[in-house]
Amino acid sequence: MLPDLLDCWYLHQARNRLRRDAAAEKRVRSVSSATAALHGIGVAIAATAPLWSVYVDAGSPEFSERHDQLFSIALLTSAAINAGLLFPFHRIAVFFRLAIYTATPILILIVRGPVLRGSSTDTQLHFAGLLVFFGSLIWLLTFTTRGFHRTRSSLLAQALQRQELETAYQRLYAQQLETQRLALVARHANDSVMLMDKTGNIIWVNDAFTRITGWRAEEAIGRQPGDLLNHPDTDPASLDVIVEGRKREEPFRVQVLNQRRDGKTLWLETNQVPMRDDTGAVTTYIAVERDITESKEYAAKLEKARLAAEEGARAKSEFLATMSHEIRTPMNGVIGMAQLLEDTDLDEDQKLYADTILSSARTLLDLINDVLDLSKLNSGEVSLDAVDFNARRCCENTIRLLKSQADAKGLKLVFECDDTVPALLNGDDRKLGQILTNLVGNAIKFTETGQVKVTLMAENSDSGRDITIHVADTGIGISKDMLSKIFERFSQADAAISRRFGGTGLGLAISRRLAVAMGGEITVASEPGQGSCFTVRLPFQEAKDPAAAAQQACGASVVDEEVPAALNGLRLLVAEDNKVNQILVQKFLKDFPVEIELAEDGARALELTQSFQPDIILMDMSMPVMDGLEATRAIRALQIRQPVIIALTANAFDTDKADCLAAGMDEFLTKPINRKQLIDVLLTHGGHRHNLRAG
Repeated sequence: MLPDLLDCWYLHQARNRLRRDAAAEKRVRSVSSATAALHGIGVAIAATAPLWSVYVDAGSPEFSERHDQLFSIALLTSAAINAGLLFPFHRIAVFFRLAIYTATPILILIVRGPVLRGSSTDTQLHFAGLLVFFGSLIWLLTFTTRGFHRTRSSLLAQALQRQELETAYQRLYAQQLETQRLALVARHANDSVMLMDKTGNIIWVNDAFTRITGWRAEEAIGRQPGDLLNHPDTDPASLDVIVEGRKREEPFRVQVLNQRRDGKTLWLETNQVPMRDDTGAVTTYIAVERDITESKEYAAKLEKARLAAEEGARAKSEFLATMSHEIRTPMNGVIGMAQLLEDTDLDEDQKLYADTILSSARTLLDLINDVLDLSKLNSGEVSLDAVDFNARRCCENTIRLLKSQADAKGLKLVFECDDTVPALLNGDDRKLGQILTNLVGNAIKFTETGQVKVTLMAENSDSGRDITIHVADTGIGISKDMLSKIFERFSQADAAISRRFGGTGLGLAISRRLAVAMGGEITVASEPGQGSCFTVRLPFQEAKDPAAAAQQACGASVVDEEVPAALNGLRLLVAEDNKVNQILVQKFLKDFPVEIELAEDGARALELTQSFQPDIILMDMSMPVMDGLEATRAIRALQIRQPVIIALTANAFDTDKADCLAAGMDEFLTKPINRKQLIDVLLTHGGHRHNLRAG
């Protein structure tokens, strides 16, 4: 008992030690194996003690009776059985004990053998006991091992089964939870949800279906959605999408015009998805339908407003185009006749009258141009033309046109060009000239004494070259609180300035918006009484064809003495239905050796083109019988030496220019036109009439 008690005490201590230190398991197993061996030795000694009887007088051991032998064998067998029960859990300790219990009877047999030789009964009993002992031991080990394996297999199977059951339970619980959530979503969703069988009949609807369509669930189940909801104006194309989606058994989304049960219009966005079984066959359709009636109505209102706005813009454009045409046509006569009048011998009063007519007409023309430009900017119709041009020459030409205004006020108009400005750039030179004209014109207008200085500079940028233009004057200046307002439409510094200097207040607003459209900006620095300095920064590209642009720039100027020679023998056809405009062209060119023919409509211009064979045609757009565009297309179809066709029209919109160029015209000029513009364009194209293209 003492070894068992000691063993139990040690195992109890070992369990506490293992709780504190898991790494001590190997050490505990070694000690427990040693104690098992000691325990086995103790049991063996206790079992064989009754077999020995020592007589001091005999001097040799003597075995006891048979019942002592049976007690020893029974004790060893019991100890072996007890040890064998622990075989699955601590094999080393069991091996130690069983080895000792097995060696003990063998040792007894060896020692007892000489004594038993004379007694066959004792020998038989002794061997019988050993056989019983070994048989019991073998049976015990076999039984214990098999029982352990069966128990372990059963436990493993039970554990695996419990794990599978737990996994299946968790999966089932998750599916149930997901099903409950989906059911809650479907039942309480704001959108209509329908379940349909593979034939399309409704088998379930949610509450939103009733709220949206007005049909109760019991009324809808078993029927086709189209039978309940289709509107007389339902688009067949949307129904085709549904039919095709069902046929191909694929998800689809479509917007359908439907109607409620009470007949009210209902727009639904339907999203249908087929549900398949394990074999892939479609068993059910899920349809989620969203009421988009409000968004459709809102979109319809927006579309109606857009159409109304476009109609308004179109009406405004037509009005402006008509007014521009109707004003420009008589203005061409007024300005042209005033120029012709100035060329005659006039006394001082007559010259004053002629100058006043010309100045007023030009002011009115500037107003018309500003209104048209503002209309284009507001409607986003401004287009940029990228051409190669000479920036310095562009600025010089603009300043040359304004020099007479500066001279009339006794102002000095100065232009300086920095060496950093390249000879050629690529961009919209017309917009650049327009911006510069407005800025320099304003500087001259608001400067009474001193000068207006224009400085042109350039610097490299990531996209090409940035042009910077400073327009500085010694005029009245602008107060700081008005600097932010001068770029607003119809705005000037104050009413007194407007009355004193005139103007519409559109020039700066147009210039800034043009600069922004070109990717640049306009800034201003000014002090009252100290003058102003406007700075324009515009991005440009390098010239695409420097050689051609340089040749064009160099050939654009003709000395006055060379004009008659350059126009000698030029044949000019004027297609114009307005008699005043016909007279103006003839009077402008009366001092030049130009042969002129007049055509009052497009059909007549087509006839004269074949008979007169002009070098250049000035073509009006609006003429009776055949307009200028149709006449141009007809002329371009003739198999003759093709003339240069220049549009000379009161239509001033970019779309008009595009139409003329698309019809086959070579250039576009707007009325009113002065004598210098007419001569310049004839020189540009008439000087190369021997190289005109053949039809």
